Amino acid sequence: MLSVFRSIPTQMDYKGQKLAEQIFQGIILVSAVIGFIYGYITEQFGWTVYIVMAGFALSCLLTLPPWPMYRRNPLKWLPVQESGNEEKKAADRKPKRHSKS
Repeated sequence: MLSVFRSIPTQMDYKGQKLAEQIFQGIILVSAVIGFIYGYITEQFGWTVYIVMAGFALSCLLTLPPWPMYRRNPLKWLPVQESGNEEKKAADRKPKRHSKS
């Protein structure tokens, strides 16, 4: 059962994060404007709140899961270096001494 959950991708690349943020803000803004106008026309503040909450729920559904459209530009990481070389290089380095002026 846990293998099913571990197979679900959980990462999102940087361009995907930017796209998700833009979609989230756009949906919230549009729902707030529509909710305000509809609430003003009907003179019911409750409708404004309901419409904004529906916009929030829709934006969460579209932006919180890492959909494939948010994973189109993966990062290319550097190859792994051997740890033995790093230890040798660290031992060869001399500490820097600062001269007093």
